[in-house]
Formats: sequence, C-alpha cells, structure tokens
Amino acid sequence: MGTVKVGHRLIGDDQPCFIIAEIGINHNGDIDLAKRLISVAVAAGCDAVKFQKRTIEVVYTREELAKPRENPFGPTNGDLKFGLEFGQEEYEEIDAFCKSVKMTWFASPWDEGSVDFLEQFKPPVYKVASASLTDDHLLRYIRRTGKPIILSTGMSTYEEIDHAIEVLGKEDLILMHATSTYPANYDELNLRAIPIMAQRYGIPIGYSGHETGIPTSVCATALGACCVERHITLDRASWGSDQAASLEPNGITRLVRDIRLWESAKGDGLKRVYEREFPIIKKLRRVGAAV
Repeated sequence: MGTVKVGHRLIGDDQPCFIIAEIGINHNGDIDLAKRLISVAVAAGCDAVKFQKRTIEVVYTREELAKPRENPFGPTNGDLKFGLEFGQEEYEEIDAFCKSVKMTWFASPWDEGSVDFLEQFKPPVYKVASASLTDDHLLRYIRRTGKPIILSTGMSTYEEIDHAIEVLGKEDLILMHATSTYPANYDELNLRAIPIMAQRYGIPIGYSGHETGIPTSVCATALGACCVERHITLDRASWGSDQAASLEPNGITRLVRDIRLWESAKGDGLKRVYEREFPIIKKLRRVGAAV
C-alpha cells in the first residue's frame, strides 16, 4: 500500500493508526465549544481534529436556504447553515489554539472558495467528504494545492470511486471506507470492504465511522484501516444532525486506547516462546518436547 506523509506523520504500511477526531459542525457555531472539543481530542490522544468549511451561498441553492427549519439561529435552513459556519475570526482562533496545544487540524472544503480560504492556514492535508466524491472540478481544485488528500467513499459505488481516483491520481491519496447514515446501523458498516478496497486500489485505506459504538471502529483497524475518523461531541443528546453519531469524551478516549492496545497486541505473526513463558513451562509441563 505504501505510505502518505501528513505533517510529521506517515500513514499506511506498518505505521500507527492515524486517529482523527471530527468536530465538523458539532461546535454548534460556538468557538468556545470548538476549543473544548479540541481539548477533548488532545486528552484522548488523537492525532488530528477536523472541521468542515462551506461557502453557504455556493453549496446551497436559495430555495434550499429558504426552507422552513426551526433551529437556534432562526426559522429557516439558511439561518441554521449560516449560524453553524465559522469564518475568518473563528478559524484564526482555531489555528492559534491548535498550535498552542500541539494538535494538527484540517478541514473538508465543500467548494473551491473554501479551499482558497483554508489555504491561508497551510493545512497538512485536505479531506474530501463523501458528498463531494463525484465533484470532479472540486477534486482537481484541491489536488492543485499539492496537499495529500483523504477521500471518503460513503454512498459511492466502485465505479464512482474508480473515476474519482482517475481524476486525483493515487499519489498522496488515502481512501476512507464509510457508510453515510447518521448514525449508521451495524449491518450497514460492511467492514470487510476495507481489505477488498486495499487490494483493489493498492493505496492506504482508512475508516470513517458513523456508528454509535466503539468496537467496530477498532475492528476496522484489525481489518487493515490505517486511519480512523470518528465524530466527537460533549453530549450526544445535544441538538445537531451529527451529535447522535458521535463519541463523547469517554468514548473517544476508549477508542484511542483500544486501537493502541490492538497495535501492541498484533505482533509480527512469528510464533515464538516468550521469556516469561519459560517458568510456566517448567511448572506445568509434565512431558518435555521430544528430542
């Protein structure tokens, strides 16, 4: 599969799993809440946090923005979208705060203007959301930045993924297996796609999970996922479309712990007798090995 360098980290063959805490829009438009979520990711031992960036009037039509939708910011869907969107001041605070706590951050740009906006912060990688996998122009625009790309593949067929890879090329590309339901049912996760995708594409494959629990995301690493992304929140009962599919502080901490335990436990596959077993052999074996 090879490796992809993101900042100072290598992602791929024989490397520790790169664990991303997706904050996304779970900050609910509150920069202080965003900082608290970054602190949660730091305390849990995550490798990076991720946000989303949209130019609202480009990504959504006027008709979509005008639709009635009760929310804390007003009566329309547009009130919600604009209320959740961070701008220059907030991202400057995010950038400064992440530098102060030594946490890598990046974002998923949903349009070309958002790529231009994020470039000022020199992110080490760009994430392409599953919804943007078929947006050839955006894919080419992101690729021209020269940054590595993490591409989510939820709600996408192999034919669509094949085409996206034709557009992007395989260099500095990580694919993320995902199911775009929030939260996802366990019978929708299809984790065995991870090794199949690795064989099909020959590049690093990760997992972006939207299920409610922890064990299946650990299982993804056992099946070869070199990168795991999960949404985080302070409270899964909070308002917001992604909260229920997120992990609370205890959950993300346990996920990081369990992935690191798996990495320690998997070994190199060579059967051996460990030094700490010799006293047990002497104590318990009635008959020694034949000479």
